[in-house]
Amino acid sequence: MDDEKIRVLLVEDDASVSALLSMELRRRGYEMSVAKNGAEALRLLSAEGFDAVVTDLKLGDIDGLKVLEASKKAQPGTEVILITGHGSIDTAVAAIKAGAFDYLTKPVEPEELSIILGKALERRRLLGEVERLREEVKGKFSFEGIVYASPLMQKVLDLVRKVAATDATVLIQGESGTGKELVARAIHEKSPRRAGAFVAINCGALPEGLLESELFGHVKGAFTGADRNKRGLFEEASGGTLFLDEISETTPGLQVKLLRALQEGEVRRVGDNHPIKVSGRLVAATNKDLTKLVKDEKFREDLYYRLKVFPIVIPPLRDRTEDILPLAEHFLRKAKAKIGGKAARFSPQAAEALKAYAWPGNVRELEHAVERILIMASGAVVAPADLPPELLPAAQLAAGEAPPPAAANLKELEKQHILDVLKACGQNQVEAAKRLGIGRNTLWRKLKTYGLASKPS
Repeated sequence: MDDEKIRVLLVEDDASVSALLSMELRRRGYEMSVAKNGAEALRLLSAEGFDAVVTDLKLGDIDGLKVLEASKKAQPGTEVILITGHGSIDTAVAAIKAGAFDYLTKPVEPEELSIILGKALERRRLLGEVERLREEVKGKFSFEGIVYASPLMQKVLDLVRKVAATDATVLIQGESGTGKELVARAIHEKSPRRAGAFVAINCGALPEGLLESELFGHVKGAFTGADRNKRGLFEEASGGTLFLDEISETTPGLQVKLLRALQEGEVRRVGDNHPIKVSGRLVAATNKDLTKLVKDEKFREDLYYRLKVFPIVIPPLRDRTEDILPLAEHFLRKAKAKIGGKAARFSPQAAEALKAYAWPGNVRELEHAVERILIMASGAVVAPADLPPELLPAAQLAAGEAPPPAAANLKELEKQHILDVLKACGQNQVEAAKRLGIGRNTLWRKLKTYGLASKPS
């Protein structure tokens, strides 16, 4: 509301009361509109916007409850204050349950009305601020399923918004686990092709012959086992988006066919010479340096430039630490919905340890780690003792402790983690085994291996 005039609708059929209250509220800086009956109030509510409505409960034609109902329907954020006689207080209380802010009994003192009106408008302002912040957080931390908070990811998603409106071929580059497919899906969902199919395939998961058949299709009799015609993914994605993940894993022979499909906008099924027109948008991704592969003659240069019409590079998680905690909290909620568990949030120490870890597996590693943490945690708050062994050095760094020597291996980290969990459980091995997610006998064997079997249980 700031410097703008605050608009108030006064609904009162008593002309003298209406004149007094409207004059006093104008004197206090409010912009007043006055309705002398319920019908006029309904007309004004449907035609104009108000910050607050002050209405008598007893009106000649339509009572104040109808005005309240119409106000909440037309302008849900508008605060409503009722004026009532002593004999109608029960009705006024019911009106508050229906959404009115408060009520005043007659005769109304202008000063009292002004105070209640100020409180109502302050609530309206606070609710508006909460909603604004909610929308800001929603926009800041989530974009088509991508949770983020860092400026680096904001830049990535700015590129996504720009390229999505076009049909340009996109090449997404980033380490394994950074979320390349999520970005590809975001491009599809923000594009005019969103009503079409999003078809994805990992080019490194299939041998050349099978991958060619999957991409281009085949005709009956093309090879042993081809007992019918089959559409390829290029055809399936017509009108939509085809996502080729790990494009760097394709063979030189298949790269030639991909290049031809991109240049000509058509494919030939395996075993057939008849071209088929396709109209899918291509998005490719790789976790390797394609420029180096081109230099080493392991990837065709002409295909590389055909794919790199609009490049998008996703930074690794270690370079965008602002994203780690929002992602971890998101994965914690997601894991709780799937497998249950008590943990609802991370302690400050655990959160710092998450941010201190390098996450070589990026977002994918973080998601899997959070699921393990949820299984390990026995309380509502995740403590450093609940973290996986590989995060222990990060937890120690976050706590200002000296990290273990560089020679420390996974067994030493596991040993330390077991000791920490035992300590947190008061040396109760049954509880420790439960928190570690292993059997009691397995824990005993590990203790024996580490020379700790004599520890009290």
